[in-house]
Amino acid sequence: MLVIHPQDRTTAMLSALYQDRDDVRLSDSPMSKAALNSLLYHTPARERILLLGHGSGKGLFWRPDDTADGFRLLLDHSHAYCLRKHGGNLFGMWCDADRFARTEGLHGLFTGMIVTEMSEAVSYGIPTSPEELARENTLLAVRLRRLLDEGVWLSDIPARIAELDNAHTPLTEFNYRNFYYY
Repeated sequence: MLVIHPQDRTTAMLSALYQDRDDVRLSDSPMSKAALNSLLYHTPARERILLLGHGSGKGLFWRPDDTADGFRLLLDHSHAYCLRKHGGNLFGMWCDADRFARTEGLHGLFTGMIVTEMSEAVSYGIPTSPEELARENTLLAVRLRRLLDEGVWLSDIPARIAELDNAHTPLTEFNYRNFYYY
């Protein structure tokens, strides 16, 4: 499994999705678009790809300093051709990954907006605390990992993950219902 997860303290909990697996090839440092395209191109079509972190409908971001803004696109339209060959074996978890997938004709499991920072909670009017945010996002990642380890089809995860929300707070209701399979 290829994992592209740029280092960022605010998405570090997503490492629960791949930690301690023997089959993981992790790319967590920024690279040139050409190097990333080569990595994706040479990844066998049958191999699952996890794309994790911050982003927008334009693609997956990285930032040199995770205490400041200043995001840069790491993965974008120029990588879509290589991603398409993976069919439904993609998992993109970043804000608005679903819009990127629809625009680029990608198939797999993708998230809409996922609140991982207090500034995002404020922006979306979601009452929460830093403690709830950290606790519930870690729980979300652990639950997703369990579903992946159990071999649940990516197409079934949106319904299954929503069923696992036992807190039913504004934060969890928002995050757990922002998973889509295309």
